Amino acid sequence: MTRDQIANTERAIAFVVEERKRQHEKWGEQNHDMPTWMCILHEETGELSEAILHRKFGGVEAFSELAEAIQVAAVAVQIVEFLLRRGNNGQP
Repeated sequence: MTRDQIANTERAIAFVVEERKRQHEKWGEQNHDMPTWMCILHEETGELSEAILHRKFGGVEAFSELAEAIQVAAVAVQIVEFLLRRGNNGQP
């Protein structure tokens, strides 16, 4: 990886960590079953899809792709955190 690529990765991870903090402050620790986690993740990916379509065709969410992508990543991290709490501490 180049320095610029590493810097972008670090910046992206920092955004996700900040979103995880915000989510934790709002909702506390979440321990859903996997079907519920998938519904939450799909809801977030739906919002990202909406933002992409609004950018393409016009709409109020036209410039929210980054925020929505960060939320998708943060929910994915929450799922990993849940699996670790549940005892999936081995290698993936």
